[in-house]
Amino acid sequence: METRNRVHMQDQNKKGSQSRKRSQDDPKHQGFPTVVSNYQKEEAEDGARHATGCGRNCLRSCCLPGVKLPLYAFTKMGNVVGEKGCFDTENKKPPVNFLDSLLLGEWEDRMQRGLFRYDVTACETKVIPGEYGFIAQLNEGRHLKKRPTEFRVDKVLQPFDENKFNFTKVGQEEVLFQFEASEDNEVQFFPNEPIDIDNSPSVVAINVSPIEYGHVLLIPRILECLPQRIDRESFLLALYMAVEAGNPYFRLGYNSLGAFATINHLHFQAYYLQAPFPIEKAPSKKITTTTGGVKISDILNYPVRGLVFEGGNSLEDLSNVVSDSCICLQENNIPYNVLIADCGKRIFLFPQCYAEKQALGEVSSELLDTQVNPAVWEISGHMVLKRKEDYEDASEENAWRLLAEVSLSEERLQEVKELIFEAICCNIEEEIVTPIMEDDSDVAPQSQEDMDGLKGSQPAMVPA
Repeated sequence: METRNRVHMQDQNKKGSQSRKRSQDDPKHQGFPTVVSNYQKEEAEDGARHATGCGRNCLRSCCLPGVKLPLYAFTKMGNVVGEKGCFDTENKKPPVNFLDSLLLGEWEDRMQRGLFRYDVTACETKVIPGEYGFIAQLNEGRHLKKRPTEFRVDKVLQPFDENKFNFTKVGQEEVLFQFEASEDNEVQFFPNEPIDIDNSPSVVAINVSPIEYGHVLLIPRILECLPQRIDRESFLLALYMAVEAGNPYFRLGYNSLGAFATINHLHFQAYYLQAPFPIEKAPSKKITTTTGGVKISDILNYPVRGLVFEGGNSLEDLSNVVSDSCICLQENNIPYNVLIADCGKRIFLFPQCYAEKQALGEVSSELLDTQVNPAVWEISGHMVLKRKEDYEDASEENAWRLLAEVSLSEERLQEVKELIFEAICCNIEEEIVTPIMEDDSDVAPQSQEDMDGLKGSQPAMVPA
């Protein structure tokens, strides 16, 4: 890395802050084209492409030789938990503003270049009155323009199929930057770094069918063509991204196959929404802990039953417990969704059964007519609605009714928890899960400041 040309973080922060200011001054981004990206067009004009490779400017071997993309190199941490619950680096201040500015600045650049299928910032959004403050968005175009699912929904683990859509087929213009660990334990940014084909890079790319401002995809080791299944290394990478962003309104999510993932190529989603998610306000009750300091709790008083993981003596401790829990679910063919919240210090895990109920005809026609597929964002309380009548009639009762169909029963969840606890005992060296007998409930309160901040987020909010 010594031979690379460094770019000062201060300059990148300035660029990103200017870009974000543009979005706040013009929340609807009027006048931005909302055409499909070059790759997404079925009939592309070869004359508009690079002359080399297949002509699609893709991320496969035909087009990659000589390609350079920005590279953000993050530091791996000694990772002790700080007083405020954030993971501290070893005597180094985390580069919070840098990644934040880089991601949003590059995302807005792609918006100006017309790479999205529609203008998500023009979608109406509101907070639904009620105890939890579910968030409703009217996105009438997404289900018509979003890529259809191309695999079975009754199997969580399926082999990668190169003949079906995968992220190596996207245009290079959709990739924002490479995201890798620094070789010398210093945060670095390189604006034009060659792609190392032999050591498959992890990349951050736009979601061309976004559901919120700054909606991106984290694709671990993209050239390895991994199927949609969590492993320890990839999950830790996602946590590093959450920590690097350092913004509680930036969350990462994961959908397994059978839990409304639509592409069988390993990826996490992420976006900015300046509002508390309802799940983040739900109370929890501690049920177990590990000698590595990871607290595992039941989620209480929420329509979808699940677990929340937090703490840990290191980021890797937390990551390993959660990833091993996910691996357990995968291997037992249990669909699930994951939300990474609070800058990576709190992780929600939801085993779910909505697709199974659909297949068995156990979901009411009223709910099916909404065409809402409850994936990680909907489960977390951000309801993406496809019909205007559903948006206008949105209520906490309606949101609760839909999400309740996603949840496992208490009895089934208990069985699943037993599988998980057995798995993490086996997979965590000398970290035996110890039951906590005391009744310890935690409630994350909602502040007025959080709700006021929602008004300044993207997109602009309208009264419920």
